[in-house]
Amino acid sequence: MSALLWLIITVLWCVWFGWPAVTVALIFAILPDFALIGAFASPGRLKPERVAFYNTMHNALIAVGVLAVGFAVFLLTGAMDGGVWALGLAGLAWFVHIAVDRAFGFGRRDTDGSIIPVV
Repeated sequence: MSALLWLIITVLWCVWFGWPAVTVALIFAILPDFALIGAFASPGRLKPERVAFYNTMHNALIAVGVLAVGFAVFLLTGAMDGGVWALGLAGLAWFVHIAVDRAFGFGRRDTDGSIIPVV
């Protein structure tokens, strides 16, 4: 449920700020899965040397940190009166990606490259 709520907030933000916001949201929604390029050792299992990068890109605390800094920048630069919104939206889209992954049962990876089940 919470992944859906955050997705709705992201869509509303994109509606408000237009196509540039859609571009930022799409880039940062896809960004965490760049860690998967060339990373599979076998179906569903990552190469052990790629696990740390994957887990870093799928760390919700990092995404929330980017979101928090971006929201602060947005408020400090004028908010709805022309504030800089891109960093906050980038963090939000990144966080939504992670939340949707967790909602579908895709957790972080164990050292052997297998998915750690989401409980």
